[in-house]
Amino acid sequence: MTNSDQLKKTDQSLIALLSDRISLLAASEQPPLDEQLADVAPLLAQAGIPESVWTSLVKSCHASLTPKSATNHVSPRQITIIGGRGRMGRLFKEQLSLVGHNVSILEHEDWEYAEQLLSQAELVLVSVPIEHTVDVIKRAAKYLAPTTALCDITSIKTQPTQAMLEHHSGPVMGLHPMFGPNMKSFLGQKVVVCPGRNDDSFQWLLDFLKSKGGELIFCTPEEHDQMMVIIQATQHFCRFSLGVFLAQTRVDIEQSLTMSTPNYRQEIDIVKRLFSQNPNLCVDIMLATEERCNAITFLANTYSRLARLVAQKDRDALIKEFENTQSFLEEKISTFLQPLNTTALQRDFQPQMHTNISI
Repeated sequence: MTNSDQLKKTDQSLIALLSDRISLLAASEQPPLDEQLADVAPLLAQAGIPESVWTSLVKSCHASLTPKSATNHVSPRQITIIGGRGRMGRLFKEQLSLVGHNVSILEHEDWEYAEQLLSQAELVLVSVPIEHTVDVIKRAAKYLAPTTALCDITSIKTQPTQAMLEHHSGPVMGLHPMFGPNMKSFLGQKVVVCPGRNDDSFQWLLDFLKSKGGELIFCTPEEHDQMMVIIQATQHFCRFSLGVFLAQTRVDIEQSLTMSTPNYRQEIDIVKRLFSQNPNLCVDIMLATEERCNAITFLANTYSRLARLVAQKDRDALIKEFENTQSFLEEKISTFLQPLNTTALQRDFQPQMHTNISI
């Protein structure tokens, strides 16, 4: 049998298996995409298959389950997106329009048409920079009908949700898409949902997000903001700092990537994506609340304290810091995280010398 014949036979088997996989997904409630991706990570590592290949396959199977005729069953709704020409606003406009809804845009220069665009809307989405969100909510609320569903999609939730509840008597909900504005769809993406008032009025919107492959995470606005201090603000500062360091030291990034570990390549890719965004967005995420600023200051002080130990070559103190953190992580997250690509981790962290040291 020639290589070509073997390839055809393998493709036939793969197609049959994919058909089985899609049928199984369609016949029962689907596990979260993260779970589907993480469960097989060790097997992928053993087989030498890049995780990106599996990720693409799983997401494509999920997308194939969305009925092609879904747009025929949608009752068109009147939607206005305030800030709809921004990248996140554009994503919501494109996706909502695609299934048949009538979506209008209200920008800063369009406020002479605010009454027309807001008073007849069934849903108003607020997608403006963080520092303007509350003011825009107050300004828009006076044009809304009591039945209009009002929702913001910014990255802080407590203040916007409070403002919506205070200034609008109708349905209120806060959403936070947990992905950057460069995404082209909701497939495989998390969206945090913070209920406010009359949640049933938003069920069609939540169903729409789920139908597009989004994963909904429910919590209070206060819980969201507390978590985002760590998930967003400090992580942005870490990557922001690394990018500034690389620029200041004029590192030859291309050369470094030719001999890099997978984890380094991934980190550089994250830094690159951060700095491809609007600088105002990145900075506003770090400065959005006093809690975020305080956490970043504490993180910077931790860096400084550890850097002093390095400068002093205090090996014992650094090992103690490592062991304390190791114990904390083992206690807090060992039972929650799915298995990682252990092959890649071993390749990144294994000592490059012939010793009996075990990591």
